[in-house]
Amino acid sequence: MNALDQWKSILDTLPLVAILRGLTPADAIATGDALIEAGFQVVEVPLNSPQPFDSIKALVSHLGSRAIVGAGTVLRVEDVRRLKDVGGQICISPNANPEVIRQAKSDGLISFPAFFTPTEAFTAIDAGADALKLFPAELAGPSGLKAVKAVLPRTVPVFPVGGVEPGNMGIYLDAGAAGFGIGSSVYRPGDTPDIVFAKARSFVEGWHSLKVSSKV
Repeated sequence: MNALDQWKSILDTLPLVAILRGLTPADAIATGDALIEAGFQVVEVPLNSPQPFDSIKALVSHLGSRAIVGAGTVLRVEDVRRLKDVGGQICISPNANPEVIRQAKSDGLISFPAFFTPTEAFTAIDAGADALKLFPAELAGPSGLKAVKAVLPRTVPVFPVGGVEPGNMGIYLDAGAAGFGIGSSVYRPGDTPDIVFAKARSFVEGWHSLKVSSKV
């Protein structure tokens, strides 16, 4: 299964992205294992972390097909190329830079830029984005998500990022969220693998309980 097919499968099962800002290469493998054990299948290492490409390379090699691994805070075309070179599969950005999006797609990566306004969202979609993250979601809120979802193509998944907790995922799902990006609520620098597992598991269990209740 290629990365894009795996991504589509994850969208149907457990679309939660672990944002590991501040991760070091020394902690990468143990942290990745804790996340996978908890049920996460997408791992992001922001490029403003220490030696991020080393961490990404280690995670790609260690986790293999068990997870989609990539970079966050990707702002430059040259960083997209470096991400591809270390085996990364998903390119996540805090903005909607068409050049970065097009380079990611040219390199066969999943493109996952951010937006806050409809103009930014459509700029990203027109450049070829596979998914969008609403950032910062705590400012837009569920009402902002619902409003923008009314005009976006139904085929483009939107992930709130920022301020997401197990207790508020439901209201975002009701507003049209397809999944979530989760940062400090799942990982802070210095967290042990046991802490990461416990945090991650609370999100996984929260997701599954919401999905079960929505089918009742």
